[in-house]
Amino acid sequence: MDIIRKGRGELFTDPDPDHARAFFQKKSRKMVNKSMTLAKAIETFVHDGEYFALGGFGANRTPIAACHEMLRQRRKNMGFCGHTSTHDFEILCAGEVFDRVDAGYIVGLEARGLSPCARRYMQTGKVKVTEWTNYSISARLRAAAMGVPFIPTRNLLGTDTFECSAAKIIECPYTGKKLALHPALYPDVGIIHVHESDVYGNVRVRGILKSDNDLARASKRVIVTCERLITNEEIRRDPTETTFPYFLVDAVCEVPYGGYPGTMAYEYFSDEEHLREWLKAEEDPDVFKDFLQRNIYDCKDHHEYINKNGGMEKMLQLRTIEHLLHKEGKR
Repeated sequence: MDIIRKGRGELFTDPDPDHARAFFQKKSRKMVNKSMTLAKAIETFVHDGEYFALGGFGANRTPIAACHEMLRQRRKNMGFCGHTSTHDFEILCAGEVFDRVDAGYIVGLEARGLSPCARRYMQTGKVKVTEWTNYSISARLRAAAMGVPFIPTRNLLGTDTFECSAAKIIECPYTGKKLALHPALYPDVGIIHVHESDVYGNVRVRGILKSDNDLARASKRVIVTCERLITNEEIRRDPTETTFPYFLVDAVCEVPYGGYPGTMAYEYFSDEEHLREWLKAEEDPDVFKDFLQRNIYDCKDHHEYINKNGGMEKMLQLRTIEHLLHKEGKR
């Protein structure tokens, strides 16, 4: 196959499906109890130097509790998939968890503005960046989920983003048209926050899924944090509600409000006041250092973090807002 043009970005992961398959073939498919604390899951399945990806979309259903725990355990030198990464990205930048990133959407918190902390870290020169679009990263995860080394698309063609990517342009052997090849992305670990799971890892997600189905199939190890554990009998009562099955999952951690201060569809709205506190504190590095100490490092878990920022009273307020928006058809 003749390559017409190559992006100049670095490819941070191995796209070879046979190399990934060699790992997956050794992975247990036994339906065993995988329930554990989040601290234990991060300690066991997330290692310095590896490449990780997070589920959710923007501030929606993002595994924030897991991000906090990665900072507490001082994870470093990791690769990261920045696939519409907002509040999770500013947390990870605050801990300097990663030193290379596949960037689809980073630094910004959507309508909330830009993260001063994330901008400072990205401008230090400590981080290698390869650029993609959001669809590009979705295509890469889909390729991995399919077990192929790349997916051809018409995305990226004629853009500056292509020049900063690791994609390649070829001529289609059927039509003669130009296509961009997106290499498969196999994270060492994927962390996904969901609505419900049983102890085996049969998962239910409601609302926007983004690429989490593909992420669960592409990742060599998968940690699930859930709003609540449900019984396997409940899963079996309506198996069509299962978003992805147990044999993809390595750890199940029950973490109520684990997406806070972000949004969880049908569960709770984002804490916009607290997100503004983050952005304000970040303006002064010394103030932000104290803010992080108080809100992450001095907290033993996500529950304690929530208690420091309004507790159950605040959570119930955010739940009411979410339910009202859903009732009015705005969600």
